[in-house]
Amino acid sequence: MRVVNRCDARVQPIGWQGALLRRRAAHRRRGQQVCPRATLNVEAVKDVAGLVLFSALPFVAVQALADSQYGKELLENVNAQKPVLQKQAQQREEERRRARQQSPWFGNGRPLWLGPLSQQPPAHLSGELPGDYGFDPAGLGRHSAQLSKFVELELLHARWAMLGALGALIPEVLQLTGATTFLEDRWWNVGYVKLTSDEELAYLGIPGLRIAGGSGVAIIALCQVLLMFGPEYARSCGIAALEPLGIFLPGDKNYPGGWVFDPLNLSGDAESYEAMRVREIKNGRLAMVAWLGFAAQAAVTRQGPVQNLLDSLPGAAST
Repeated sequence: MRVVNRCDARVQPIGWQGALLRRRAAHRRRGQQVCPRATLNVEAVKDVAGLVLFSALPFVAVQALADSQYGKELLENVNAQKPVLQKQAQQREEERRRARQQSPWFGNGRPLWLGPLSQQPPAHLSGELPGDYGFDPAGLGRHSAQLSKFVELELLHARWAMLGALGALIPEVLQLTGATTFLEDRWWNVGYVKLTSDEELAYLGIPGLRIAGGSGVAIIALCQVLLMFGPEYARSCGIAALEPLGIFLPGDKNYPGGWVFDPLNLSGDAESYEAMRVREIKNGRLAMVAWLGFAAQAAVTRQGPVQNLLDSLPGAAST
């Protein structure tokens, strides 16, 4: 005897044969539900394991090189040359100090934040720092240690903001011009699309070139922490941490210089160096403020900054 299932219009047997078929179907359904989850867990473990290895590899390689006989020879060579290198660094710093004295962006004659209406700037803002407009109404930097900390953090966030602004603008420009096609070109919606799509986020669109691109947000966040731990740890160790590798950096932790961080020797000219420091912090502050605009526009219009710009141009409403 057979019955017809009105839901799918398929003829199904009853009795022990029907029970057997139903049990088999239930097993198949459970298997289909479990397999993707198991696959996801395996992929997540692979991503985390790969990131742990990827993050630890530079430290292991550096330590192995420093402990080797070749590394000891490199360190001895740097120590032997250090007096000369330090003297050269001091000479460059003296040239930069004279350049700051002649620059309109430093010293007592520098522009202040309120123009001619500005009052006397605080004593701790003497015009020695790039981008010093005498603005510190709360006196947050009156202690030298705090001032140095705030200078470092501002510069760090300014550089991240400039890089992030490029990351928000370039994909949208490429998408709108038809140069390429992204899974999502709006910076604020990339994470949501990633979590609700089966597509894989791959760098430069190259399949397989990904960092946790096929996993959930928790795995991506963990991998991001692992990736950032290395650079942050190296930054906390200071520029002297590279000396066991035979690398001497003539600057400080904010502007280390040397062939590693300045391969084109753009800081060779003292006047250009000081001017670039001013331009960097000014553009970095602009980028940080721009991110406030990016976020506000995204919340209101649900579009990217480039599309907002195009919509604001004359005649945009009629096209």
